[in-house]
Amino acid sequence: MRRAREGAEPKDMARLPRAAVPVALLSLLLVTGTAHAAGQTGGAAAGTSAPKHAHARHVEAIGKHLGDRGLRVGVTGHDVRVLQAFLTRAGFPTHVDGDFGPGTATSVRAFQAAAQLPVSGSAGPKTITALRAAAASAAPAPTSTAATTAPSTGDPGPTPPPPAYATLGPDFLATAPSVAPPALVQMIAAANHIAKLPYRFGGGHGSFDDTAYDCSGSVSYALHGAGLLDRTLDSTDLESYGDPGPGTWVTIYADATHTYMMIAGLRFDTSGQRTTGSRWQSAARSNAGFVVRHPTGL
Repeated sequence: MRRAREGAEPKDMARLPRAAVPVALLSLLLVTGTAHAAGQTGGAAAGTSAPKHAHARHVEAIGKHLGDRGLRVGVTGHDVRVLQAFLTRAGFPTHVDGDFGPGTATSVRAFQAAAQLPVSGSAGPKTITALRAAAASAAPAPTSTAATTAPSTGDPGPTPPPPAYATLGPDFLATAPSVAPPALVQMIAAANHIAKLPYRFGGGHGSFDDTAYDCSGSVSYALHGAGLLDRTLDSTDLESYGDPGPGTWVTIYADATHTYMMIAGLRFDTSGQRTTGSRWQSAARSNAGFVVRHPTGL
């Protein structure tokens, strides 16, 4: 096939008036470009925008505090986890997983019936207010229940003795042993700072700096004081914190409803505060049903 002479027009193009050629090309380019742009826009909407919005909704749900919204079957988030812990503390054992499923709805209905509220299985402002009051009046849970924890092999036994013991003064504040590593000294100082502050369920979770702390808020504050934690954790989160098993200086015991620490031989635990007025305790307690963890290196 002979190549067309450079600059020569194809036969079909040659039949068009010279003035019409640019117009035809422009029309074709406009149609093609518009279709291409529409395809790109549609692809972004289908492939980028929707997941981004879904991710935003997921992040928003994680950051919700109890009472920010109504809760019902199908809803997930931190506020659902707090609701489930409240139900458990109020005497309606509920699996604490942050997922409002049929089991949570059953517990909500049982609580609503007991509190003489309309029985709907959903948690609105009236139910949440009543549940807060019921949970606040209940004693901190000393151990887990079968409904809220995985099967346990039993009491893992006493915490191994530390290299040296902290001492508990007559003011029920702790003094670190002279051979303690710097992180332990900082942890005990932080624990002393909140040792006598009131207990409040959910306290210490909006911020490390609070006027009252619950069990996991107290443990989180002490760990944060040692530079070992940059955000507050609830008791379920602490089940996977650090390394498994008891530590040399510090051992954390956690389940779905309660957590405490052994620090250099002393127990830092909200469940004994009513007796001594301090979170520091010298008496031992059962470890049955708890997951045992420790901060890495301690």
